[in-house]
Amino acid sequence: MGKNNTIERMTVTVTQEMALAMRSALTQGAYASSSEIVRDALRDWQHKRRLQETELESLRADIAVADRDVAEARVETFDPDQIVKKGQQRLQSRSGS
Repeated sequence: MGKNNTIERMTVTVTQEMALAMRSALTQGAYASSSEIVRDALRDWQHKRRLQETELESLRADIAVADRDVAEARVETFDPDQIVKKGQQRLQSRSGS
């Protein structure tokens, strides 16, 4: 159970659909108790939260880099029409050679 082995009893309310799914898992022998199901679900939830936090930290770092680029004038105005025009010019210069 990790660093803290203290067990705390809690009452959890679930939808009828969730209760049926839990009973089905118990009947099939996938889990020994409803507490085991809840603990497994909480471990998955905690893992998902850690992944989301990691992704969020990465996005924040990317934004910080972009903000520095803007502050140091390393960013140009985005003009999709100009990009298409440059691409067409490159194609013409390659085919005209």
